[in-house]
Amino acid sequence: MTVRILLADDEALVRAGLRMILEAEPGLEVVGEAADGVDALTMCRELRPDVALVDIRMPKLDGIQAARRITADAGNRTAVVMLTTFDADEHVVEALRAGATGFLLKSMPREQLVAAVRTAVSGDSLLAPTLLRRLLDDFVGRADARPRPAPGIDQLTPREEEVLRLVARGLSNAEIAAGLVLGEGTVKTHVARVLAKLGVRDRVQAVVVAYESGLVRPGRP
Repeated sequence: MTVRILLADDEALVRAGLRMILEAEPGLEVVGEAADGVDALTMCRELRPDVALVDIRMPKLDGIQAARRITADAGNRTAVVMLTTFDADEHVVEALRAGATGFLLKSMPREQLVAAVRTAVSGDSLLAPTLLRRLLDDFVGRADARPRPAPGIDQLTPREEEVLRLVARGLSNAEIAAGLVLGEGTVKTHVARVLAKLGVRDRVQAVVVAYESGLVRPGRP
């Protein structure tokens, strides 16, 4: 399967560098480039890429607004991954609420970039990198003093709630399976049921719900 990728960044050199790295890898294809958020939104609707790497700060329409509109399209299953220059971007929680699957630093090593793109397509966790874990703990804790009721949380079985807590810690399906002594296929089924009950697109959105509802507390295991 070829992973189709859209690059959205207002700097042509950044897009060229990302294209060079990604297209050197088997099974990855850059199908379009956008220099602003409006073009990114239009190209996502027309090209339906598997992954969109979107700069968080762009002209005309910023990356957060673009992510919100891309993920609001029920027929578009594009995974939106935000690109940032800073390792403590203050907009991380807003971007995750907007539907972004995760964050990547523009300065990250090429092998991590490639692995992250493949992970975004697989639906597995983009929460493992230190950056995203730290940002979730720091910013979600400050952004929400009171837990918000979340539809679907009370519908989770004890096992599904346990799996969600582990997903929120950044564990992959394989790591959860090993920790709970379950088959990886069983874990995938539990995760799928959690997503369905919470009404979210992916596991990152499930983690945001877990934090906002108070099921998981920032800074606590």
